Amino acid sequence: MLRRSVLKGAAAAAATGIFAPAVLAQKILKIGISMPLTGAGFGTVGLQLKAGIQLYMQKHGDVVADRKIEIIIRDDAGVADTARRLVQEMIVNDRVDVCAIGITPTALAIAQLATQAKKATLVMTSGASVVTTRSPYFVRAGFLLNPQSWIIAEWAAKSGSKRVVTLVNEWTTGLEAETAFKTRFLQVGGTVIESIRVPLANPDFAPFLQRLADLKPDTAFIYFPGPQAAIFAKQFAERGLARSGIKIIGPGDLTIDDSLNDMGDQMIGIITAGPYSAAHDSALNQSYVAAIKQANGFLPSIISLGAYDGMHLIYEALNKTDGNTDGDALIKAMKGMSWESPRGPVSIDAETRDIVNNIYIRKVDKLNGQLWNTEFETIPNVKDPMKA
Repeated sequence: MLRRSVLKGAAAAAATGIFAPAVLAQKILKIGISMPLTGAGFGTVGLQLKAGIQLYMQKHGDVVADRKIEIIIRDDAGVADTARRLVQEMIVNDRVDVCAIGITPTALAIAQLATQAKKATLVMTSGASVVTTRSPYFVRAGFLLNPQSWIIAEWAAKSGSKRVVTLVNEWTTGLEAETAFKTRFLQVGGTVIESIRVPLANPDFAPFLQRLADLKPDTAFIYFPGPQAAIFAKQFAERGLARSGIKIIGPGDLTIDDSLNDMGDQMIGIITAGPYSAAHDSALNQSYVAAIKQANGFLPSIISLGAYDGMHLIYEALNKTDGNTDGDALIKAMKGMSWESPRGPVSIDAETRDIVNNIYIRKVDKLNGQLWNTEFETIPNVKDPMKA
């Protein structure tokens, strides 16, 4: 008799919603992530992304809007066809509710899948402007190269640069960076005397750096993906460019935080424009850097923030939708969202679904035996100027 009364009471409580949060908390919400953990020199990208995801969930838990978060990570090795297959498998077989993707080639490869499946998809570390135009279900939480390239062009002109050579990787992101820099630098009266492009696969910078030295510009705008930093630094030193008198500038990837100390003292004095530095002076960032370093043994870069801020975007959107994972509902919730990140204030452009953040002018300095990107000028809330 007592047992029947307890069961009846439990059933009534569940029906009236007293136990509903506990029950709903067990309803799994799957986030399927395709990222490079191996292959083509992009393995460090995956390590940074994982570090950002893990730290955010450590701080904020694995339950949001009464949904228990399950992260599914697949290694696409930075290969477009592999990413397409893995994301399709996660959508069809794993029945993921939300997707996330890493670098530019893989993001472009899965755009049609995200659109057809109507899955809200986080673009964590593609800096190419074109990416978010390829699917209405893409939202960028990482960074854009265009604003960085545009801002450093303005800074270069103000700082006396007249004759510039550009040197970039020949892929979507590199070509966009080149175009944004040249567009703005020409607008403010500068001259680009030559544009040099380096193959993305197995890059050998040496002959291109030699060409740069032979042209004798007053300034060189250089862009390449952060994971290629070690190759660039070695060949940069071999060509003696640090002593050439040529001013070296570029977007933030040129002196990316997690590789900077391995690049050597020849990087001291290089000026870049970027959305984040591990040396950013805020209590939130100091806590973030300490936590990432303690857990992983390396400094965070903007790549880890693409994942950390991306998880914040997903969590807050789910709170707005009360756990509803419908793609259109989540995208609507994400548009216009703003928050304070370790990089500073950020928001999602309601029209382009791109990240909007400060761009900082930084100089490589050696402090206490370590190289840092020291911020000395802030341009607030910069949108993609090539979409404006």
